[in-house]
Amino acid sequence: MPKVEITIPEHLEMQIAQMVERGEFVNREEAIEDLLSTGIKAYKTSGPMDEEDAGLEDDGMMGHDDEYVF
Repeated sequence: MPKVEITIPEHLEMQIAQMVERGEFVNREEAIEDLLSTGIKAYKTSGPMDEEDAGLEDDGMMGHDDEYVF
């Protein structure tokens, strides 16, 4: 697995350390990997859209004005 070195603000480091201490994650590496993965998934679902997706936000997911399909 590739290694990445990052610098994060102290408040984020403290939050990660607290999650590890509470047992939400086994260690910092697992916490950062899981949180980064979750962030990327959230970005993909609410971030910028591809050109082929443009316009769907105004017409509903299936092109209907009042219906959204998930």
